[in-house]
Amino acid sequence: MAAITISSADTNAYASSLGEAATSLREGSLVIFPTETVYGVGANAADPAAVQRLRAAKGRLGTQPFSVHLGAKREAANFLSKPTPLVRRLVRKLWPGPVTLICEERSPEETSFGRAVSAEARSAVFHEQTVGLRCPDHPVATRLLLESAVPVVASSANRAGRPAPGTVEEALLELGDAATYAIDAGRTQLSRSSTIIEIRGHHWNVVREGAVDERTIRRLSQSLTLFVCTGNSCRSPLAEYLFRKQLAEALGVSEAEAAEAGYLVESAGVAAFPGAAASDGTVNELAKRGIDARAHQAQPTTPELLQQAERIFAMTADHREAILMRLPSAAGRVTLLDDRPIADPIGGGPEQYAACADQIERAVARRVKEFLDEDRNW
Repeated sequence: MAAITISSADTNAYASSLGEAATSLREGSLVIFPTETVYGVGANAADPAAVQRLRAAKGRLGTQPFSVHLGAKREAANFLSKPTPLVRRLVRKLWPGPVTLICEERSPEETSFGRAVSAEARSAVFHEQTVGLRCPDHPVATRLLLESAVPVVASSANRAGRPAPGTVEEALLELGDAATYAIDAGRTQLSRSSTIIEIRGHHWNVVREGAVDERTIRRLSQSLTLFVCTGNSCRSPLAEYLFRKQLAEALGVSEAEAAEAGYLVESAGVAAFPGAAASDGTVNELAKRGIDARAHQAQPTTPELLQQAERIFAMTADHREAILMRLPSAAGRVTLLDDRPIADPIGGGPEQYAACADQIERAVARRVKEFLDEDRNW
């Protein structure tokens, strides 16, 4: 029986018809729907019979899983028991969008989805301790996935080995006899498959380059934390080196490995002389903590550097104001490192430097914890 086609252009009937398609999807039928890349076909992931229908329609034999399609990025938490900071960062920056993330999940039965379904249903989603997740950037896909109120696995609406469809007509020629509903929203915007990224621990690699290229992913996967003081010779270098060390320890990797994984940490000054060394007091305080800062070179707070930073910590309110004068759009990313202003120890003795370093070290410890806990509620 041919699929019932719903047109998103028919505003009078669209809402109720889409609701019928969502109900049909929830009850085990296959539904063809548009994404920003290609037309897909989805099934209720919690219904093993529906997944088998999808597998048969695609001609996909064996146990290769389908990717889970999400109506909202927060739903990724249902399929991951302990999402890493890198996963959360890529979800935050790349979704909704044409990117599929293959994430590690060593305990599928401990995820919200895994606890709610049978082992057979889990096997359709999790494979070799991984799960593929996708959050399409298309209003029709978003509405269908949310209204279905069930986890949905999907794939391009074509038989194995055939080109992915960019129109509903192409999708119907491929799978029209297998789906109950097909939603027509015209030709897809990109007509190109999603990029697939595999994430292992703190590292990632592109499995299939699609609508988003590797250069863009590399840029978005990085997270720059910037510390700012006046001359970038005392306070902000203390914060930079202490944050980098504590973050690497919390991640269980070396500082070089943390940087390679995209965790970047720098410091700058609102009145810095480029290339100036860190003060002797700062070098000595860091040396007490096993950190060699003799190679530090000061840099100014350029608009380009401020624009690149994902989070900016200022030592005082005056520093924050100076940052915002250079880049007003950074207002939502600039905050004080500590609740109390951090006094400049320049010109002071060892006691002043020790007090400054101790205050910064305590504040940095709190900021590292915040950094690792970010997006924990998705």
